[in-house]
Amino acid sequence: MSDNIQNLQKSLSERLPQCSVKIRKHGGVELNSSKENLVGVLAHLREHFGYRHLSHISCVDWLEQNQFELVYILWNYESRIQLFVKVRLARENGSGISIRHLWPQADTYEREIAEMYGLPFDGNENPRELILEDWDAMPPMRRDFDTRAYSKEAFYDRPGREDAKDVRSVISGRSGEEIPEIAIPYTRK
Repeated sequence: MSDNIQNLQKSLSERLPQCSVKIRKHGGVELNSSKENLVGVLAHLREHFGYRHLSHISCVDWLEQNQFELVYILWNYESRIQLFVKVRLARENGSGISIRHLWPQADTYEREIAEMYGLPFDGNENPRELILEDWDAMPPMRRDFDTRAYSKEAFYDRPGREDAKDVRSVISGRSGEEIPEIAIPYTRK
């Protein structure tokens, strides 16, 4: 473990006592924040710790805990240490807080998470659809979304699809390759 990572962990723990900070097993540093402190923490990391690059925002659906976890992945070009800032939010009727004013590219990540998980971001007023067009079902990245049932309803059993072919079967027929066992439940019978 590098001294730089240990020094960063110590410095973050001292300067941001409201957060828990730990060194990640596979490199980088993880910082857990509350929703109330998140924007201030991210701004502080950007201005005082050199984390000027937002690499990504991801979302984890903790269905059993009825929570979402947002993971803000930040990069410091000087120290070359990746920082993972995590915040837990209520899964039902929860919301994140937009950080578009800190990193404009956050707009895309926030819109994607809002569409795919149904988690809106307070302060992100960009209403345009990003990926899903005219979607009215449960957000598809939620763990309780039934992909198989949705596919069957939306693609197989609707009028006009009676003679539709399964893509995997067509490709398999052309190439002679067998359909992977994991894909068999999704093929048309």
